[in-house]
Amino acid sequence: MRVLCAFPEAMPSSNSRPPACLAPGALYLALLLHLSLSSQAGDRRPLPVDRAPGLKEKTLILLDVSTKNPVRTVNENFLSLQLDPSIIHDGWLDFLSSKRLVTLARGLSPAFLRFGGKRTDFLQFQNLRNPAKSRGGPGPDYYLKNYEDEPNNYRTMRGRAVNGSQLGKDYIQLKSLLQPIRIYSRASLYGPNIGRPRKNVIALLDGFMKVAGSTVDAVTWQHCYIDGRVVKVMDFLKTRLLDTLSDQIRKIQKVVNTYTPGKKIWLEGVVTTSAGGTNNLSDSYAAGFLWLNTLGMLANQGIDVVIRHSFFDHGYNHLVDQNFNPLPDYWLSLLYKRLIGPKVLAVHVAGLQRKPRPGRVIRDKLRIYAHCTNHHNHNYVRGSITLFIINLHRSRKKIKLAGTLRDKLVHQYLLQPYGQEGLKSKSVQLNGQPLVMVDDGTLPELKPRPLRAGRTLVIPPVTMGFYVVKNVNALACRYR
Repeated sequence: MRVLCAFPEAMPSSNSRPPACLAPGALYLALLLHLSLSSQAGDRRPLPVDRAPGLKEKTLILLDVSTKNPVRTVNENFLSLQLDPSIIHDGWLDFLSSKRLVTLARGLSPAFLRFGGKRTDFLQFQNLRNPAKSRGGPGPDYYLKNYEDEPNNYRTMRGRAVNGSQLGKDYIQLKSLLQPIRIYSRASLYGPNIGRPRKNVIALLDGFMKVAGSTVDAVTWQHCYIDGRVVKVMDFLKTRLLDTLSDQIRKIQKVVNTYTPGKKIWLEGVVTTSAGGTNNLSDSYAAGFLWLNTLGMLANQGIDVVIRHSFFDHGYNHLVDQNFNPLPDYWLSLLYKRLIGPKVLAVHVAGLQRKPRPGRVIRDKLRIYAHCTNHHNHNYVRGSITLFIINLHRSRKKIKLAGTLRDKLVHQYLLQPYGQEGLKSKSVQLNGQPLVMVDDGTLPELKPRPLRAGRTLVIPPVTMGFYVVKNVNALACRYR
């Protein structure tokens, strides 16, 4: 069981200058005749687009977006956060007393805040005024202190195993005990928060859903990408690693939809590396490729909420370090919150692609996702579209906006490492300017770089960025 609360929403604005307009050249019109259009929609992976031998500088990717209807709509609090209660239990930090930390948290609003983690597995709740205790038998406190994270590991933690059916019965019992209590009567219940969906874990989830699928408000699980003890910087660029999440999503959805079709699914705990992470790697710019791809893939496949573990003080997987300095994944999350709305749009691309070799799977090193622009961002009118692009290639990629996006003004938010450490850097720059807090109560202005209408987007090698296509007047994005 976990406790969730909501952050109040805050959306500061920034000023921007309208870029100049320039009509596309005849050269691009000639190139259009040689490109075929294929589509990516729903829960498909982004299409593989790579350069062909001998055409390194002539490769041009055409990009369009379906603007009539969204393919998915996720929670307004899609990107949410986790704190381990140990930071309060240890008594060395009063979270709310740090103005700097509160400022950083407010920047990522609105969001759910989950209290959970390893220490919570042995956390016991005490409520001396709990009326349920007088009814003979265990009260809610008994069930709240059991079955925290990854019940599939319960044997390791407690010395005894639990099956999915028993877990489901306990959830039903907990729900029945909470409902008569006024303060808990409208409380939401989430679970079972399983680990990686291997065969035994899927069996546990199946038993749980059969018994208590209708009892929980959302089905939850956790994901860890890689063993933090052996991770290397290049691991964060492996497309095979990025795609492991997609396979897990499908396994979870298959079980959930068997018993409760349409039930919301949350990724309630995601980390890039296990064992608390690895210093100078899981807290570096390189880890952002996994994090941004996670956000794009989850929304594209219909996962309602993802909770980042952890906002602060959890090894090296956190967004803010122990000196209250925001790390690269924080700035990435801040840009996502400011620019990305809950409506997911289908992306269509066309370009020159390499031919697959026998027995070899082509995995995409250029990943493109599209959403309606956040309607709380008053710098952009409703109907605007935001793209976020991950380029894992060691060469730059050129993208030409076509169809409904053609000849529109674009604001670029290119995020790159700052300093001599390169991909291992813990500092980032936005459009060439380093991102640092102005003071403890003020986040920096996120200034876009205006691109003239019709200009080809040039994505530098091994980078990621956001691109707001202004005034598209997309029907899917006009209304909330």
